Order: sequence, then structure tokens, then C-alpha cells
Amino acid sequence: MSDAMPAMTAWSLTENASLKALNTFHVDASAERLLELHDVTLLPEVLALPPVAGKPLLVLGAGSNVLIADDVAGTVLVFANREITALEHRADHTVVRAGAGVNWHGLVMWSLQNGLSGLENLALIPGTAGAAPIQNIGAYGVQVDEFINAVEAWDRAEQTWVRLEAEACQFGYRDSVFKHEPDRYLITAIELRLPLLHDLRVGYAGIAEEMQAMGVELPVAADVANAVIAIRRRKLPDPDVLGNAGSFFKNPVLPLDQVDVLLQQYPDIPVYPAAQDTHRKVSAAWMIETCGWKGYRDGDAGVAPSHALVLVNHGNATGGQLLDLARRISASVLEKFGVPIEPEPRLIGAQW
Repeated sequence: MSDAMPAMTAWSLTENASLKALNTFHVDASAERLLELHDVTLLPEVLALPPVAGKPLLVLGAGSNVLIADDVAGTVLVFANREITALEHRADHTVVRAGAGVNWHGLVMWSLQNGLSGLENLALIPGTAGAAPIQNIGAYGVQVDEFINAVEAWDRAEQTWVRLEAEACQFGYRDSVFKHEPDRYLITAIELRLPLLHDLRVGYAGIAEEMQAMGVELPVAADVANAVIAIRRRKLPDPDVLGNAGSFFKNPVLPLDQVDVLLQQYPDIPVYPAAQDTHRKVSAAWMIETCGWKGYRDGDAGVAPSHALVLVNHGNATGGQLLDLARRISASVLEKFGVPIEPEPRLIGAQW
């Protein structure tokens, strides 16, 4: 009996579980079963349980980058390991390990409180540390892959623990190997290589202006974080108040010749650098707003009045209704600008 007790307290399994509190759209969907895991070393063991083995498996972090379009068959797995550990201190950086269940914004603030920098532009992004590499989260000129040292995961294909170095993660703009093989790797922790000092990124989306308004003359990393937090709170609705998953559409990355054609027709369209010199990112928000969708509402499914990229649930919208609205927005942008735009969140129970 005593041998079994640690395992029993280290995880819980709930049948017919509501997912409304586990997705930031607050879509009222359910899962056949919900598995909450505190001790990730038991992952192979719990995956072999009769109710779980051989059935569909979906990992949810904070549910901040998903749209659940239907009830979920099989098991929804939630990692509840929330430890942050400094693994290695060097003269110019520290390697930090964060469990998959760690709140992302909490991790950013922890790093700043411990004299580390790099993550300040990524403050207030909803979600968990384990979800961050999947989408290669980014904001205000910074992507998380710049600081990822390694990702720890259970490889379901090989049935073994793996530690993937950054290069093996195949990071791109809102992209990674974890996104391309969503059912293979179960991320249990991430390692971040965070500098003690680095060049602050203040040239994007009004950060410098925000700090000037705050009276900051010689900014440090925490000042950048505070500016980003202020901007995000002003522009993006709080998901606890108005259900949303942040930016719903990715900025399309287009070849230079196509961008030149767009700029000839629409000189005001915002254009940003892309990873490849032969391409540029074009503002999806500007195109959506130009098509007249900003602030639009159809029943409880709508677009935020403050930001055209953000789809919102005003109360009781279903995932299907939100997805239908997203498809209509995408179709109108394609018709007007000839540019396809794609969703950033993962769609569950539906195809784009």
C-alpha cells in the first residue's frame, strides 16, 4: 500500500471533465477524461493505464493557444509540475529549467527578479512554459527560441525520454518540430539560457514611447517588461474578462515582389522584417481592420474592438461559431488583398 501512495497523489484522472476553465476562449466543451500529472517521471506509467492507453491524447497547458471546436475524445493531459530551477550559473548567463506547468508570465517575472534578462519582451503572454516552444511564442521583436537551450520531452514514437537541443527543435516563425509532429513529443520541461545583460529590444511597436511616457531614461530589462505589460493590457482584452486566445491570425510572410505590389496598391500597409531577406511580414491586423472586421460581433462570437487580430467570446459562443467567424474573416482578406491568412492557435476537433 505504501508503495502505491506516491503515485496516487502524483496524478488524478477525472471522467467526463469540463474544459471551460482550461481554455482561455472559455468554450464550453468536455473531455472523456482529464489526467492531471504532478510527477512527470510517472508519465510512461500513466500513459499505460487502461483508460488512457491506445486512446486519443491531447495535452493542454493553459489552453491559451487553442480553439476547441468540439468535445474531445480520449484523454486531455495537463502537466502540473511548476518548479523553476537555476541549473548553472556562468559569468554572463544562467541556465534555467522550468517545468511544463509553470505559468509563462510568472517565469518571465521570476527571471527578472533574479537579475536575468532576455524574456522581458515576452511578458504577459498567456500560457505555460511547456507550450512556449510549440508555437515558438514571440512578441515585440523577440522569439523564445533565441533563449531556449533545450527541451525535455517524452518521445511517444520511440517510447523514451529525449532532450532536444535548440537546433533539433527546428524553430521558425510561430513554428517548431513540435507543431509539425503534435502527437509525438510530450514536453515536460524547458531549459532557457538567460543572459545577465544583453541589448534591450526597444524599437518595436511603441516600447520606447511607452517607457518615455513612464519617465524611464536609462531602461533596464524590467522597464521593458513593464512597458510591454502596459501596452498589452491596453491593446488586448483580459481573457479572464473576455474569452480570447490573443492574436488569432499569423502575420503572413510574403516574397518581396508580392509585398511591392501590395505597397503600390496600399501604401499604408505595415510591413516588417522577416527571417529571410527575400521576404517580409505583412500586418494581418491592418488587412482585417481594412476589411471592416474590427469590433464586429455575431451573437457571442466577435472581434475585439481594441485589436483586429483578436477573436473574442462574449459569453456563450461555441468553438464552431468562433471558427466560422475566423473563416469568414480569412476569406474576405483573401478576396480583397489576395493574401491568405492562417490561424495561430491550434484547432481541436476541426480542420482549417
